[in-house]
Amino acid sequence: MCELFLLTINGDDHPGVTAAFAEVLATHGAHVLDIGQAVIHQRLNLGLLLEMPDAVTSKSVMKELLLLAHNHDLKVNFSPIASDDYERWVASQGRPRYIVTLLGRKLSAANIGHVASVVSQHRLNIDAISRLSGRFSLSTEAPHRRACVEFSIRGEADNPELLRRDLLAITRNDEVDLAFQADDLFRRNRRLIVFDMDSTLIQCEVIDELARAAGVGEQVAAITESAMRGELPFKESFERRLATLAGLDASVVERIAQDLPITEGAESLIANLKRLGYHVGILSGGFSYFANHLKQRLGVDCVSANHLDIVDGKLTGRVKGDIVDGEKKAELLRTMANELGIDMRQTIAVGDGANDLPMLAIAGLGVAFHAKPMVRENARHSISTLGLDSILYLLGVRDRELIA
Repeated sequence: MCELFLLTINGDDHPGVTAAFAEVLATHGAHVLDIGQAVIHQRLNLGLLLEMPDAVTSKSVMKELLLLAHNHDLKVNFSPIASDDYERWVASQGRPRYIVTLLGRKLSAANIGHVASVVSQHRLNIDAISRLSGRFSLSTEAPHRRACVEFSIRGEADNPELLRRDLLAITRNDEVDLAFQADDLFRRNRRLIVFDMDSTLIQCEVIDELARAAGVGEQVAAITESAMRGELPFKESFERRLATLAGLDASVVERIAQDLPITEGAESLIANLKRLGYHVGILSGGFSYFANHLKQRLGVDCVSANHLDIVDGKLTGRVKGDIVDGEKKAELLRTMANELGIDMRQTIAVGDGANDLPMLAIAGLGVAFHAKPMVRENARHSISTLGLDSILYLLGVRDRELIA
């Protein structure tokens, strides 16, 4: 009768360890039912769930493995597994799985503990924890340093939405961001990403820059803030702000377009997503003149934004055509996905303002980026501590897989 046992191997890692143990197991006809290996700071942790032909073989192989471990200066442990326990483990493989991504400039034991505590309270299991971010030095200053770990969670959540809220509550006190997603096929196969422009792809609101040039900066900034907080309908606030720009010389538009401050991580994010075959778009309640500059600079595929009306070299204080508001952004995102023949669950939308919420809500992954409090509270995911390229972590991409 076959025997089952869990073999764990620990110690200093060096080439050939896994091969040596596998060779011994192979000579005794062992079947590997499960396997996991991790190396942390050159320390090996290897586990194998094994099926052996019979008890006699099991005893023989254990003796050989103990000798092999001694020769390699490693520790081994053998844990017998009851067949009923094994069958229960097999039966659990259809249980839902989730991914929790924890990210920040630096992660503490408290941050990790808070995530683990919430998972435990909801009676779920952490199957694996992996570091996605690269190594960083402690002896040099790195203002854009970042850290990210990914938790693989398994189990039936009685209330997944409550679990998500409890996890996101961690970010209110800890200086971290956190994303909670189903671990499914769509998470690993996104194909379309769209960005808001102002205060998302660029670190300013263009209309505020134009207003300062026109001498109405404080007036327009107040309206902008009110709109981004959701206190004014977007169309109303947009028309009021735009009207103050009537008579501004069009040369100012060109000057501002040349000096747009690109958000940290934007270029890296888009370059890497393009390499992965993503279609990239800008859906902006701002102006197409500036969005088209970014299209050329960043390699964006398409742009939808408002067209400034310019007559005799002066802004008229109006736009041509319909205003691109929140509902229009959501409509455009649906149209893009349909034209590309992809499921909405394969889309990503990124924005910071209240007018971005409709597209964030319908995207497979909607990310509120350095957003206003009301937007963060209503979006399913938010990033407030890192740059745009940290979105790659939410897709499971590791730093070592990135191009510069």
